[in-house]
Amino acid sequence: MSLAIRLFGGPTVTFDLGGLTFITDPTFDAPGEYPIGDRTLTKTAAAAGTPADAGPVDVVLLSHDQHPDNLDASGRDFCATVPLVLCTTTAAERLGPPARALPTSTHIDLPRRDGAGNLQVTAVPAQHGPDGTDHLTGPVTGFVLRGDGVPTVYVSGDNASLRVVREIADRFPDIDVAILFGGAARTPLVGDANLTLDANEMVEATKILGASTVVPAHIDSWAHFTEGLADVRAAFTAAGLADLLLVPQPPQRS
Repeated sequence: MSLAIRLFGGPTVTFDLGGLTFITDPTFDAPGEYPIGDRTLTKTAAAAGTPADAGPVDVVLLSHDQHPDNLDASGRDFCATVPLVLCTTTAAERLGPPARALPTSTHIDLPRRDGAGNLQVTAVPAQHGPDGTDHLTGPVTGFVLRGDGVPTVYVSGDNASLRVVREIADRFPDIDVAILFGGAARTPLVGDANLTLDANEMVEATKILGASTVVPAHIDSWAHFTEGLADVRAAFTAAGLADLLLVPQPPQRS
């Protein structure tokens, strides 16, 4: 597998597929307090690089725009410089071009730079919290990318539901790489329920998907993430799946 994956902290990951460079949920703002409604989210660490370090990006895969730990001010500025941002309908309406709505279960075919046809990017469900809280957390999407001769990649976005993972696995039984957003995020919005997968659920999601490579994201840099990389490593080790984890070193900060 050759995806040239780079981690920037939080939910921000870049990877190359079919000659195209993708970035998930760009967040480059400095540590500090970020208000959201009547709550405040606290960023505890700087990104492991600047927008320039991400290099020329072809497509932003944006799970949602309504929370600063998934799209911050610097990320919004970054989105304006990229040819295409794929996102929810509400995010596209708020962001404007180059944001394009990709409703759940629809897809877009992107011409590959390696000359091998197209990459198909499909929007898949994501449930950002326990059942019945969608009206509180807002719409979120995940993505599946596939094409001839390249790994099939699943980007979960902020999803807390294994039922949703099963639905995705039923439709896409050939997922090779899973970029799973974890961290067992919690805020007063939904009490003591998780807004994203915890480490044990990440293990279960991996088994459901049958993925051979797992990239853990959304597990650091914010105070409301209640689990980190150590928890993920421990859970995968206990399950005998530690060799599936891929945790690339972040780029040097410029």
